[in-house]
Amino acid sequence: MSTPILQVDGLSKTFVTRRTLLGRPRETVQAVRDVSLVVEAGTTLAVVGESGSGKSTLGRCITALERADAGRVQLAGFDVPGLHGRDEMLRFRRCVQTIFQDPYSSLNPRRRVGDAIMDGMAIHRLHTPRERQDRMVALLQRVGLSPDHARRYPHQFSGGQRQRIAIARALALEPAFIVADEAVSALDVSIKAQVLDLMADLQAEHGLTYLFISHDLGVVRHFADRVAIMEAGRLVEEGQTDQIFEAPAQAYTQRLIAAVPRPDPTRRRFWRNAEQVE
Repeated sequence: MSTPILQVDGLSKTFVTRRTLLGRPRETVQAVRDVSLVVEAGTTLAVVGESGSGKSTLGRCITALERADAGRVQLAGFDVPGLHGRDEMLRFRRCVQTIFQDPYSSLNPRRRVGDAIMDGMAIHRLHTPRERQDRMVALLQRVGLSPDHARRYPHQFSGGQRQRIAIARALALEPAFIVADEAVSALDVSIKAQVLDLMADLQAEHGLTYLFISHDLGVVRHFADRVAIMEAGRLVEEGQTDQIFEAPAQAYTQRLIAAVPRPDPTRRRFWRNAEQVE
């Protein structure tokens, strides 16, 4: 068993949805409820659930993009709820990066992609300007893009290319842990497969650990080492990927798996006068 890079104990997060005229909370939503999990270094844990299950909020609390109300998070040697001060936060940000669902909105439309990749290195004072340029070019090539693409803006790329740029930007700081929040859900099937293959190759090369947030169980089955199922903010089931898919213990997990489309090439369908005939 490898060393845990992430340990979450009793994490909870509540949002106020309505307030009184005096500003007091009137209605709240408990997005994450007493979640505990462990992720071993160099592996991929997929967090799965329907929309509103709390999986993205969990990822944001783990990466300190949201402050949890209760619980303990130890990630890459950092006590996440206890992070304080610019220097400590910078060290944490170098170790932990996020790949968001929409790479277009997460990239500055006024910044050339080469500059976007180098910005993190400049903020963290990594390498000389020339070395940053060389590393940026190497990262673009590693994710299947050309060095000439460095001079272009995000709107000049396809969705799959922008996601590759987002991956290159995340790798620029040589992180140990990456949260991929629905990172391939908006991509076409063929592009999705290419990006997932790239992420798997990079994990093998650099020993990366992924927290892979997704609602697509078909993708999760082929990409993750372990699966955690969330329902209404709670962690209802966790285990090895094969175990979860072959013998799900919870009724909710069984329903999620049953809903996965299973194409059958031997089954033919015809439509006649708006009526389906099989």
